[in-house]
Amino acid sequence: MATDKIGWGIIGCGVISGTHVDAVEANKQAELVQVCDIVEEKAKKVAEEHNCSYVTSIKELLSNDDIQAVSICTPSGMHSEHAIAAARAGKHILCEKPLDITLEKIDAMIEAAEVNDVKLAAVFQYRTYATSQKVRQAVRNGKLGKLVLGDCYQKYFRSHEYYGSGEWRATWELDGGGALMNQGVHGVDLLLWIMGNVARVSAYCRRLVRNIEVEDTSVVNLEFTNGALGTLVTTTSVTPGENIRIEIHGDNGSIKLQGNDIIQWAIEGEEEITGESTDEGTASDPTAVAASGHTEHVRDLCEAIINDREPAIPGREARKSVELIKAIYLSSRLTWPEW
Repeated sequence: MATDKIGWGIIGCGVISGTHVDAVEANKQAELVQVCDIVEEKAKKVAEEHNCSYVTSIKELLSNDDIQAVSICTPSGMHSEHAIAAARAGKHILCEKPLDITLEKIDAMIEAAEVNDVKLAAVFQYRTYATSQKVRQAVRNGKLGKLVLGDCYQKYFRSHEYYGSGEWRATWELDGGGALMNQGVHGVDLLLWIMGNVARVSAYCRRLVRNIEVEDTSVVNLEFTNGALGTLVTTTSVTPGENIRIEIHGDNGSIKLQGNDIIQWAIEGEEEITGESTDEGTASDPTAVAASGHTEHVRDLCEAIINDREPAIPGREARKSVELIKAIYLSSRLTWPEW
């Protein structure tokens, strides 16, 4: 292995692992060393396709001195366990969303990273897009004037077969929730990143279509700390799936962001932009994750390691989305205790 590169390991060889592999291979500062999965066939397949070694033991991967950083691609409710083990082994961490499914587990991850002096970075690829960054900058710079509304609509499609593809999916124990915790966490993070923190929520989470123990649809009213109001709509049960859409309105203008496209830019004194988003991406197909955002996450963590700085999305920042989702679930249970 080249000594001037960050040696990388992949923990978990499920659907999202391929995106992490592609992201590592796209970075000149990183090199894929080893992958791990308890199902040997999965790990072996990835290793053979990408010319690296494989193991079925996380302990064995974490003892590999050629590895300096790992991607955690295991079920959400296992992230903390694997991240803490990685931190204790001195490995830097890029963890898939959400960091974990409880605040207690997330806090333990953050503490382990701090105590062992390793970087803990989270995956929220929508933050890496130039369009998302442009919208955030406009809002934070006050271009829309007084903020009035901040809305997020994440209307996805996931089939019965998708939920049946893994025993951990759509369970409280390992998925931590349904459409909101697994898919909607992207929209929650993006909305918080653009609009700021939330002070109050009022929520309805329901199972309307899928035969699962968690919600497939949720509607949430939000009050932000800056005084603006908002709506968060998340589902995996509509056909066809639609790109995530963020709508921000102020008394001086409005911006709409759909997927990776700005479809409205109507700000007083600026040239108006209108457009249409056509790429559904993961809205209907969970395997259709473009590697560009993950590539940026890998690049950022490499540079954070080399320059000894905090990653762009550290653990404490990624914690915010789960904190809000837990508040939403609590609000919903207060109105529908049997859920």
